[in-house]
Amino acid sequence: MSLPQDLAVQIRLVGFDVDGVLTDGGIFLGAAGGERLEFKRYDIQDGLGIHLLKECGIRVAIVTGRESESVRMRAAELGIEDCVQDPEARKLPAFEKVLIRNGVALEEAAFVGDDLPDLGILRSVALPVAVANAADEVKDASMLVLKRKGGEGAVREFVEILLKARGEWTDAVERYVEERSRAAPTGAA
Repeated sequence: MSLPQDLAVQIRLVGFDVDGVLTDGGIFLGAAGGERLEFKRYDIQDGLGIHLLKECGIRVAIVTGRESESVRMRAAELGIEDCVQDPEARKLPAFEKVLIRNGVALEEAAFVGDDLPDLGILRSVALPVAVANAADEVKDASMLVLKRKGGEGAVREFVEILLKARGEWTDAVERYVEERSRAAPTGAA
């Protein structure tokens, strides 16, 4: 599975849905001390993929139709500044605001989605992408349908496809390995 290089190099920002893309779509709900708790499982390899995207100068955004402290925490952990949680799932207007803030056009954007609330964005961006477990309508609207399911490495698969098409994958991996192979600076834990 590959992308045309000319399309890949025009992508300056990638947006991701959360439930069903960054996670498997499952939600653990509970309560402790009268406080509502929500837990989600994220794939660690997806996180590294997002890190590599950012290291290659590609902006990353999260646009989700649910509000969750878990999403805020994961976005902060990954250094994602553009994290929009709209409980009414009005994703396209939210995504357009992210693009305007970053000076990016729809023709320079990709989005990875899985379900009907993602269709507005997927029908508008240059590179619409569906995870393997996406709704049929989402797959039909997408240029690229991944082999992996959401929450099971789909984001990492997409990042690898995109960066390989741009000719940046090998260098990004080597920079990462080199950076992680050096001793920590004195005084660092």
